[in-house]
Amino acid sequence: MSTANLQVNLGPTGLESSLSEVESTMQANVRRFAGTVMRPVGERLDRLTPEQVIAPDSELWHVLAESAKLGLTTESLFSLNGHERGRLMPLLFEEFGWGDAGLACLLGVATAPWMALYNMGRQDLLALYPEGSRIGCWGLTEPDHGSDMVDFNGACAVPGGRHSRPNCVVKVEGGDLVIHGQKSAWVSCGPIAQLCVLCTAYDDGSGELKRCVVLVPLDVKGVTRGKPLDKLGQRTLPQGEIFFDAVRIPRDHLLAGPDEYDFEVNAMLCEGNALMGSIWLGCARAAYEHALDYAHQRRQGGVPIIQHQSVRQRLFHMFRKIEAARALNQRACLYNYSSAAPALQGSIATKVTSTQTAFEVASEAIQMFGGNGITREYPVEKLFRDARPALIADGCNEMLAIKGGTLLMDHGRLVA
Repeated sequence: MSTANLQVNLGPTGLESSLSEVESTMQANVRRFAGTVMRPVGERLDRLTPEQVIAPDSELWHVLAESAKLGLTTESLFSLNGHERGRLMPLLFEEFGWGDAGLACLLGVATAPWMALYNMGRQDLLALYPEGSRIGCWGLTEPDHGSDMVDFNGACAVPGGRHSRPNCVVKVEGGDLVIHGQKSAWVSCGPIAQLCVLCTAYDDGSGELKRCVVLVPLDVKGVTRGKPLDKLGQRTLPQGEIFFDAVRIPRDHLLAGPDEYDFEVNAMLCEGNALMGSIWLGCARAAYEHALDYAHQRRQGGVPIIQHQSVRQRLFHMFRKIEAARALNQRACLYNYSSAAPALQGSIATKVTSTQTAFEVASEAIQMFGGNGITREYPVEKLFRDARPALIADGCNEMLAIKGGTLLMDHGRLVA
């Protein structure tokens, strides 16, 4: 029997276990959307200025309109039980990331307010701000506070260290909340969002600044925006500053006060980091597929380069890393969606693993393409540029690793 007869030709998602009919259908629908809409539009948007990306005639709005036709609303996802969501979410967001990772991040963060409202059971605010009526964003980092904002309980702080004063503060004034300050240029969807889940300092008049989460409509008086950020990669994801000058909102827009802050931000990070793991797994898969196709087409030494042993070895290690990242991502998502309490260390593990995998696989793909790989005529240089900022986004990987390691500590076993 020849070796060829023993070969198993795997599908796009490799060693995927059997899917239910619903999972298979939804995966196919999202893959079709990712390939026919997200990828070609993403390639064109990547060549525009940040201002052109968000202009009224931009194809960005076409992506948002077409994505709505998929029917993947927050309400429909929350109608599933935890096990069903835990299986479905990584499948779908891998496909989004395979299409265009920057646009995938946009589609994810645009729903952030509604994910928070459903998680918190705020039916009153869901009625006031129905899903689909606005684009959302999540305001976390500040000019003087970057990845340390994900360390919401200070577990990773240097002993004796102190944070500088917050750049954004909510103050209680009668029946209203009044917001002063700004969020940094890294607010994803910041230049186009109309509703913000704002994680910020909280001044309740006690003399001690605490923390809170508030829901802020961004069409109210006192809200202004900075210029959209001009970036190395993820140019399809608009990011920019949001400024708050005595912005007044009703007090019932407080989603989490100081007592609930840690719990709610932990939940948001668990969801966000896990879906980042799915998205960047998709980016890694895209780079691997381009490299595999190119290795069959490109000839050197009189043969397609895949016949060279070193090329086959490189491709195998790309495949290996992607399979490992996928296994971790699906495992972390299933645990977090179906367990009584999500494990942030699991979400951090998949975010760090997938972003590192995407960066390494995209780099290997460039190497395999040779000189062609660094030209804009071929797709892998964009994938590499997109993957590099992912090592920093949603908490830089170094800070997240400290956070994750801190969550592994059993304080009861520490020797005095």
